[in-house]
Amino acid sequence: MGQSATDNGLSAERMEEIRRSWVEARVTPLWETAVHRVAKGAPQGHHWRWSDIRPLIDDAVLVTTTENAERRVLALNNPDARGGRNTATNINANFQVLVAGETARPHRHTANALRFVVEGSGGVTTVDGKECLMTPGDLVITPGGSWHEHAHRGEGVLVWLDVLDVPLHQYLGTQVFEPGPVKNLPPTIADSAFAGAGLAPVLEGPQTNYSPLFRFPKAAWEAALQAAPPHGDGARSIRIINPLTGAPAMPLMDCRLMRIKKDEPTAAMRSNANAACFVVAGHGRSRVGDQTFDWNAHDVFTMPGHNAVTQECLSDEATLFLVSDREVLRRLDLLVEEPVNMKA
Repeated sequence: MGQSATDNGLSAERMEEIRRSWVEARVTPLWETAVHRVAKGAPQGHHWRWSDIRPLIDDAVLVTTTENAERRVLALNNPDARGGRNTATNINANFQVLVAGETARPHRHTANALRFVVEGSGGVTTVDGKECLMTPGDLVITPGGSWHEHAHRGEGVLVWLDVLDVPLHQYLGTQVFEPGPVKNLPPTIADSAFAGAGLAPVLEGPQTNYSPLFRFPKAAWEAALQAAPPHGDGARSIRIINPLTGAPAMPLMDCRLMRIKKDEPTAAMRSNANAACFVVAGHGRSRVGDQTFDWNAHDVFTMPGHNAVTQECLSDEATLFLVSDREVLRRLDLLVEEPVNMKA
């Protein structure tokens, strides 16, 4: 019997020999991969309900202590995100918890991180030696390379949302972690040096590429959000910035707060940026591509790139905190944002 032939006229035995030689040489036939194939649909988002997560936080307190774990953290993993264990492409979000009297030892890493306080009072995050109080609604940033540690000096439990750009650093090969003790602290600027909006001190010497303010208290951002002019769809938005430059507070993460009102859904927008959204307050509904998320206070959901997104408030008003990799794409001149005609 003759040798069986493949579509290209080569025998199966010859094709097998060729494939073995590719494997041995560590080369791949690109025409047989999915690199140039058009993806079917945009990536899928995911929704984590606070009603499901909150009991798991109590369980985490029973399971481990901060003496045993570097941090007591429950990571939010979206199976559709690149990397498998990420919350969204380039973004990780987690819930972290301390019980009264606990501390989380100092460390630093190249990844940027932020803390949005959900529950409890009496918490302190120390960033490069600068103490930042943690009360519900406060935002504390720990820029990449800064020493940081946490302590709970109040009662009960202290819970906050962590968001980090760890996946981006892992992809780039720039992720570095260094445990304490703290050393070589850089100089910091007192918050009192920033006396009001539009006022910033003139400083000598080179400055960091991140905000010298590490804490953005709820009272401050609430006042700014309330005073912000509404967009055409009625939503109000503010960005968390470096007050010295107007750039994002941390160079690779874009942080915004949005307030929407009942019966005033936001205009549909599509972006190639990836975002995680934390519901600060209120009840509403978000449409992310072909998915619909009905959310309540303290829920988290993701908005992967290339999806049309609209937000709708079903209570009197709702406040959303959004963190995205928008700034990374903007600085690479890859950012695409466009309105979407949902009736088309």
